[in-house]
Amino acid sequence: MTFLYPQYLLLLLLPLALLLWHLLLSRRREPRLVVASTDDFLPRIRTWRTRLADLPAYLAITAVALVVVCLARPQTVRNFSSRSVQGIDIMLALDVSTSMMTEDVAPSRIEAARLVASDFINARPDDNIGLTLFAGEAFTLCPLTTDHASLLSLLQFQANCNLPYSGIIADGTAIGMGLAAAVARLDESRAPSKVLILLTDGVNNTGQISPLQAASMAKELGIRVYTIAVGGGANVDVPVAMLPNGEVYTTSLQEPEDPETLTKIAQQTGGKYFKAENHRELKRIYDDIDKMEKHRLEVSGSARRYDAWQPIGLLALLSLLLALTLRLTVLRRLP
Repeated sequence: MTFLYPQYLLLLLLPLALLLWHLLLSRRREPRLVVASTDDFLPRIRTWRTRLADLPAYLAITAVALVVVCLARPQTVRNFSSRSVQGIDIMLALDVSTSMMTEDVAPSRIEAARLVASDFINARPDDNIGLTLFAGEAFTLCPLTTDHASLLSLLQFQANCNLPYSGIIADGTAIGMGLAAAVARLDESRAPSKVLILLTDGVNNTGQISPLQAASMAKELGIRVYTIAVGGGANVDVPVAMLPNGEVYTTSLQEPEDPETLTKIAQQTGGKYFKAENHRELKRIYDDIDKMEKHRLEVSGSARRYDAWQPIGLLALLSLLLALTLRLTVLRRLP
């Protein structure tokens, strides 16, 4: 609550002075008739009338104080604010081929990718974010959504390399298919800014759509593509099969790399190519993308004031009427 004329609050000294006068001087100036009696030797009996004898005076002083508050014109302030968020629609295209279980990026490539992607999603609560998975084939695990809790749950429990192992999708690395599937989802978006982040550890070796064909589709739709190559690129123990007992069979291989293709995809769409050889670098890459793709916030606010003296004035009137009623009836004093 605010006051339009706060200087009037200085008048509250008046009811304070009346209160002090009543407590210190008024009773001494009341007329008294002194007669000889033995009342002083008898125990005094206080009735409810004697206990409430000063109530009318206190009510009247309260009414004066409330009138002073009304003169200061109290007001309530109601703030109106509009927060217009121009967000970004983002699709994450994540490679879940068997090679993503390689542990050169601790704890593994797929696990590191999930952890960093989760932090990225949590840092952008106003954006629509979706998730596409690909190995030898591609499918959308989660369409564009602001329900990040559901997205994170799907990312944690279903975005894993068991999909190729269990035969749900074919194994391999179909970068073009993964890119095209994510682009198709962003094509449905009406957001002014569309971004695709593709993470893979290999070379395109299968699929009906080549990576550069998918990049051309993204460019036509105004989608920026950031490509991330994860892994060291040296001789590493790469998972190649899962035995019936659940044990993963690995072999030491020189992993192929194709940074040229990933770079062309990024350059063709206005994005950027990154290389991550460890978890720390992968985290830094997502942080860099987060800084480059900040959404714009348009915040406007206004305030409207409403007079709030009416209930205070009504309370002052009731206090004064109650004081007069008590003084003229049950708490009446002799003249």
